Amino acid sequence: MKFCCTLGFVHPDHLVRLAVAAEAAGFESVTIADHVVHPMTIRSRYPYTQDGERAWDHTAPWPDPFVATMAMAAHTTRLRFSQGVFILPMRDPFTVAKAVGTCARLSGNRVRLGIGLGWMADEFELLGHRFEDRGARNDEMITVLRKLWTGEIVEHHGRFYDFGPLAMVPGVERPIPIIVGGISKPALRRVAALGDGWAPAGLKVDEVAAAIREIRAGMAENGRADAPLEVFAACPDATDLAGYRRMDEAGISHAVLKPWARYAKVDRTGVASPEAMEDGIRRFGEEFIARLATAG
Repeated sequence: MKFCCTLGFVHPDHLVRLAVAAEAAGFESVTIADHVVHPMTIRSRYPYTQDGERAWDHTAPWPDPFVATMAMAAHTTRLRFSQGVFILPMRDPFTVAKAVGTCARLSGNRVRLGIGLGWMADEFELLGHRFEDRGARNDEMITVLRKLWTGEIVEHHGRFYDFGPLAMVPGVERPIPIIVGGISKPALRRVAALGDGWAPAGLKVDEVAAAIREIRAGMAENGRADAPLEVFAACPDATDLAGYRRMDEAGISHAVLKPWARYAKVDRTGVASPEAMEDGIRRFGEEFIARLATAG
């Protein structure tokens, strides 16, 4: 079992400090959340609360995930980086390929791309991208990204993107894993057809295990039976050593959590003081990561 520390809502002033602590504590990776702006009034309903209201206000920090990644990568050597999740279809594939590919080269290939479709139509409109066809556009973007990352002369002729021979140099030294977020049936099919991993939200261990079996069946149907599948999950019914072992047995590769929430008082976004967060990371490493490693 590997552990991933989520740094969503953490102020960028503290990211490097916490990344260094996470690496020292034995975390395999950290994730950064993603939004560009905070409209004061939105039409969209937030899908993860009962009342449809966001769990944050305009004071919540949303640093650029790739700039933040490079700052943290410069101060670590083993820690890997992802996004939980990066809203791919409200960007263009060329800018994303350039940013992620540069992060991969400069970090020593320690970057994954964690993607989601997004929920805030208002933000899509502000950035000039259609919300309604984001699923199909997202899937074509994955194909375009992988072409651009080769560094070779490529072309593409699709529904949303059409370009002749070009190259984005330098290419990446090894493939960048794409982790697909979401728990809907279309999301599971997207993982099976295009993903290198899956990031579900809010599912219990048995639910994730059942979905993994469904994804694996879909991967076989897509001729990808032997492809690797990383699974990043935060299971509400697995919060102790026995629970983490259950996650491992279920095929979940990474337990995702905010370790300081176990030890410190947090605000409504799950953030504490930088001192408390750093101490919580250290304590979790000693009490859980080290013990699981020792037990084999």
